[in-house]
Formats: sequence, structure tokens, C-alpha cells
Amino acid sequence: MKLNKIVRGYIFSRPFMNERIPQHIQNIVIRDYCTKNNLHFLLSATEYAMDRSHKVLNRLVKNLSNIHGIVAYSLFQLPEDSDLRNNIYKKILSKKKVIYFAAENLLISNIDNCDKIENIWQIKKTLPFCKKF
Repeated sequence: MKLNKIVRGYIFSRPFMNERIPQHIQNIVIRDYCTKNNLHFLLSATEYAMDRSHKVLNRLVKNLSNIHGIVAYSLFQLPEDSDLRNNIYKKILSKKKVIYFAAENLLISNIDNCDKIENIWQIKKTLPFCKKF
């Protein structure tokens, strides 16, 4: 098994989308995802605990030159604001890099992937307003 795609993990130290996943569990899921997808996993960068902070993610995106991409625990760790999310997508795609989402087994490597991720975001945001049976 050749591991030529080097990726940096990305985890949260705070809850996201009303869920809290311990950091060690996030890292286990990312490591397992990388193993199954022949990705060489570098240690994860942990986002700051401040609400709505994505400074670490923005730094990772800025410094992608020597690696294949990023493996986030979940796509719901992206900014909740759609403009900020789209800005992240554009930066990653313009550098011809990839962002993987381990928990959902999804990735963004082209514009079509962005549309799929955005559809999932819209469903997640709409669900609390749906009538419960």
C-alpha cells in the first residue's frame, strides 16, 4: 500500500451543530478514514474553542502547498455562514487540493462536490423546522 497523499487532520475542541465529539474520538475516526483511503495522516490541528472561530481552518487552507489536503472530522465543522464556507471551497479548489470529511465519507475536490455539500447543509439547517410525527 503506497501512501503518497499527505493530509492534515482538522478537529474541534468545542461542540458543533449541537453535538460534542471528544477530540480523541475525532482523531480515531480521521485516522481510520485515512487508513481506508490510503492517505498519510499528519497530526490534527485543533480549532480554537471560541464560538464561530475558524482561524485554524483558514490557516490550514492557506498553508496547503506541501500536502494533498485536509481531513476534517465532519463537514459540519465548516463555517455555518454559507459565504464563509464557499470562500473555503474556492481557496481549496484554486490550489487544486482536497478536503475530506471523515464522518460523512465525503470530499470536495471539484465544484460539483461543493453543490452536494451545500445541499446537505441546507437539509441540516431545515430539519429543526420540519413537523415531527
